[in-house]
Amino acid sequence: MRYEGTIIRPPSEARSLLLQATVGCSHNRCTFCSAYKQKRFRIRSQDEIEEDLREAGTRLRSAKRVFLCDGDALIIPQKRLLGILKSIGENIGGVERVGTYANAKSILRKNREELAALREEGLKIVYLGVETGSEEVLRRVRKGVTYDQMVEAGRRVKEAGITLSVTALLGIGGVELSAEHARETARILTDIDPEYAGILTVMLIAGTPLYEAWRSGTFVLPDVFALLGELRTIVEASNFTDCFFTSNHASNYLPVRARLPADRESLLQVLDAVIAKRRPDYLRPEFMRGL
Repeated sequence: MRYEGTIIRPPSEARSLLLQATVGCSHNRCTFCSAYKQKRFRIRSQDEIEEDLREAGTRLRSAKRVFLCDGDALIIPQKRLLGILKSIGENIGGVERVGTYANAKSILRKNREELAALREEGLKIVYLGVETGSEEVLRRVRKGVTYDQMVEAGRRVKEAGITLSVTALLGIGGVELSAEHARETARILTDIDPEYAGILTVMLIAGTPLYEAWRSGTFVLPDVFALLGELRTIVEASNFTDCFFTSNHASNYLPVRARLPADRESLLQVLDAVIAKRRPDYLRPEFMRGL
């Protein structure tokens, strides 16, 4: 298998076969993200992908999960993407699930029938970075889509029968928009109603526009307990049908896992106790945090 640059995948894909279908991210403008800044976006050739799959099939013979890297394999034109999914099944036995990152713009380029066809060929989970429900924060971090477009993209994935996992970022609105960000993020998560929701905490990465805004003082990051206050608002105000809800990513100060709405009250009690006591020793130390 050949890889170009650093390869990033969701924590839940830790044991998956990583197939680099694209290099970089088709959007690559988000102010907080440095993941693909050193890569020029391109779709890898069919020959490259086929060669990797033949090699993987020879070495592995079987794999339960395959994850399509890099930042947005769903941008691949429908016919080519169907061909890649079919080739995965032909070369590797036992594949139960193919997953990929996607952004709202690439999802909206495909209709429900096209997404359903991808599901039939094995695409079973899509990871969507929502980040925030605030229209103003979406604009400031240059996500390139509106609230309504993000909701439509998420719903379109679900209506096609594909499992949806979304992420949001604590602190991304700064102190100025913290309350709005938390409130509107709860609203957008409710409107999308994903099967999985992962809440991360924004990390200030040198070289990104957000980092430069922080250095200049135009962006002020909420303190640790204000970040937990955002998390509390999201838990309290969101209304899921049945969602596996986590904030146990390495970026988070307080790892939690819950099933919402079933575990809402118990999770709120935990958050209230931690926020009220304001004890740093309850939290993940700064040196243990990471992307």
